[in-house]
Amino acid sequence: MSLIKSKEGNTVPGLFSDFFSTDFFNDEFFNRPVTRSVPAANVKETPVQFQVEVSAPGMTKDDFKIEIHDDVLNIEGTKDEEKNETSERYARKEFRTTSFVRSFRLPQNVVADKIDAKYENGILKLVLPKREETKTIGPKQVKIS
Repeated sequence: MSLIKSKEGNTVPGLFSDFFSTDFFNDEFFNRPVTRSVPAANVKETPVQFQVEVSAPGMTKDDFKIEIHDDVLNIEGTKDEEKNETSERYARKEFRTTSFVRSFRLPQNVVADKIDAKYENGILKLVLPKREETKTIGPKQVKIS
């Protein structure tokens, strides 16, 4: 299920279709592109931990808020940008806020108190260690006698 409006399911034809399929006061009206996406994430499982990587270029570590509530890991990112332009005839000041939330249900075997996060080169990296009793050991060969 998608929470993002789409022109594909619209039944109003022609010019009215384009008008009614967008918000009047959004950035598209002012000829600025709108990003309505959630950053890509990679989740990798190893025998001792889960590794989560979230692509969030242009942010700093202070732009993130990471919380665990009811076995759900919530990663929230907010970036405020301010743009100033001046010329002879006018002055313009624009604000833009980019934000996202990614949520992951944690498996029972994750030690939530020991989750570690690091942000570098546009990637937020989280390490979710597994409980000692649930760590998996690689395959073992059994000899037949």
